[in-house]
Amino acid sequence: MLDIKLIREQPDAVREALLKRHASVDFSELLGWDDTRRGQLASLEAKRENGELLDFLVIHPEHGPIGVTGLSELSTRNRHATVGSWFGRDYWGTGANPESKALIAKVAFDELGLDRLTAWANTRNGRSQIALEKVGFRREGVLRSWHRHGETLHDVVVFGMTRPHWERSPLAAIPVQIEGNPPVAFAVGQRTGN
Repeated sequence: MLDIKLIREQPDAVREALLKRHASVDFSELLGWDDTRRGQLASLEAKRENGELLDFLVIHPEHGPIGVTGLSELSTRNRHATVGSWFGRDYWGTGANPESKALIAKVAFDELGLDRLTAWANTRNGRSQIALEKVGFRREGVLRSWHRHGETLHDVVVFGMTRPHWERSPLAAIPVQIEGNPPVAFAVGQRTGN
């Protein structure tokens, strides 16, 4: 079972741990860790407290950090958020994605009281699209020029999962353990979890 924890470490410690494990990956582009956004991880606590971003470090029991997953784009009025994940190539197809999505869905629906999760995948990334569908997200359409990487705009496929659909999805059957209480800013509905 993976250990998935809120990112509370210093930015450089998280970055170095991921770089050590996944040396061939350009994290500055993937996770925004370039010189202009170096404080991104340092600001996670404030973003968490403000309801902007709830990021988790995914830790393999033997190999250490293998990726990041979390919630963003929280709408308290509509009770929904967007889930996003990234894993080192060595962990694609290993079950890390379903296990982390199971935890995020349980947190979102049972602990935070959300009614919907959204996920995006680049139209050219078939692997991510298949991974989302395998865990129960439904394809809902394409948004043109939706996501920006540098100066390039990318089209994305929109996926969604509602609370009733999650309750019947493969994710709900994956056992997860949640410790602690959610940040107040993210708890937007009635908690149903224990």
